[in-house]
Parts: sequence; C-alpha cells; structure tokens
Amino acid sequence: MQRIVPTIWFDHVAAEAAEFYASVFPGGRVTATQHYPTEGLPDFQKEYAGLPLTVEFEIAGYRLIAINAGPEFPVNQSISFMLNFDPAFDPQAREHLDELWAALSEGGRVLMPLDAYPFSSRYGWVADRYGVTWQLMLTDPAGEPRPFVIPSLLFSGPAQNRAREALEFYAGVFGGRVGHLAPYPQQTGPAAPGALMFGEAELLGQWFAAMDSGVEGIDTFTCGVSLMVECAGQDELDRSWEQLSVDPDAEQCGWCADRFGVSWQVVPDNLDELMTKPGAYEALLGMKKIEIARFG
Repeated sequence: MQRIVPTIWFDHVAAEAAEFYASVFPGGRVTATQHYPTEGLPDFQKEYAGLPLTVEFEIAGYRLIAINAGPEFPVNQSISFMLNFDPAFDPQAREHLDELWAALSEGGRVLMPLDAYPFSSRYGWVADRYGVTWQLMLTDPAGEPRPFVIPSLLFSGPAQNRAREALEFYAGVFGGRVGHLAPYPQQTGPAAPGALMFGEAELLGQWFAAMDSGVEGIDTFTCGVSLMVECAGQDELDRSWEQLSVDPDAEQCGWCADRFGVSWQVVPDNLDELMTKPGAYEALLGMKKIEIARFG
C-alpha cells in the first residue's frame, strides 16, 4: 500500500491536469475528486465554493493528488518524477518512452534534451504544460528493478549538498533504508566533492531519489509539490510530525516543512472519512497539526 503520496499544487486547473495525465500515461485514471464546501468558506476561498478541491489520480498504479487552488505555489523542478522504462519488462520500452516524451513536452519546456547520456542510452528531463517536471529514462535491464515512478528531490540553495543527510534522515523517520549512492568525484558547480550526484532510499516500501544540484540558480523546495504521509492513528501522526516539522510558520492544516525545506502533509489514513463529518472543513482550517478527536 502506498502511504506517501505526492501532491501537486495547481492554479485553478487541477481537474484538467489530472485528466491530461490520465490520458497520456500507461494505466492512467482519475480515481477520486473532493470538492470545496458550497458555504462557510473563508473569504480567500469563496471563489472555490463547490469546485474541486483535490483530484486523486494514478499513473501505472502510482497515486498522486492534484490540489486545486490559486497561484501561490507554482511547481518547480526541486521535486520531479523519474519514470523508468525498463526493457526487461517492456520490449517496447524505448518506443513508449518516446511517445510519452512527445505528450509531456507539447506545450512544455525541455530541461535536458532527450538523448544518450553516460547513465542512460535514452534520457530526457521536461517540464510539462503545467510546470510539473518529469525525468524519462531507459533503464539498464541488467540492473536492479525499480518502480516506474520515483519522486526525485533536487537539493539546492539552503539545502545544497544535503541530499545524503536527507536520505539518511528520512530512512530514520520512516524506518527505511538507504540504497545506491553515487557521489560527485569533484567540485561541480555548487555541488561539493562527495555530494550526491544521485542517491536513493526506500521509505515505507516506496523508492525516492535525491541529488545535489550541479548548477547554480535552481529553485529550492516549496509547497508546489509536497509529500503526504498517511499515518495509522494519532500516535503515529504525532511521532511523524515531531520529527518532520521544524518551522512553526509553515504549520497549517496538517502541512509542515522539514529541516531541508521539503513540504509534508502529515494526515490520518482515514482523512477522507473524517472530512465527511459535519463541520470537518472548518475544523481542519483551525488546526496546525491534525488532531483526529477534533473532527467530532
């Protein structure tokens, strides 16, 4: 079961974006839509009354959530999504990679051209029409298998050269393990020797990648992409919150920011059920850390 779910912030177009991804990805489908209440919203949200609030969708069985809100947190490349096309499982992996690249790059912006690189015979990095960034890679069929979708965290600015520290920290928080680490052999832009050119960790049974930026001027982490962790009960929620949250100013409605600036949503695993209770939305708006008992 996937317990860490990436959530992506969209400026009024969450439903449109989710439908787009469902149409272009293998196994893509929209699975659930939650709506804003029709009344009782605070002034800054009244324009959204009755509109979609979140749209959950899947790509190749992997869950993501689109948040429908305003322009406050545009997405950037600090958290992207690696897509592994493995010829060991798909004889047409290269063709399928190229087809998806064409769909994602239409109306988007190429960050690294689709080409051969030392780490992959076919790789490209693109920001799609909504600004979400994807790394498409033809993997080595002789290597250790990895999931099709892996969130990738790019450490820059205040978090520069802390990717290894972050992977070890997250493995401790979630009882996971650090996997392959590939350090920079020498100074590469802002990346110090020994900083991670690539690293990975398995957290709650899911793989995540991390790297330190090798170029200047890369945007750092924001709420544009956050990671929602589903907790089994208040005790587990309290423990996760205590370890992750370091900035009181970032605490709101179950959202928090960790020591690296990564945005998390620490929620109970039955949040959808709790939100159906009378007054639930108003109760949530009044919380920082979520207190399950306050939903009544």
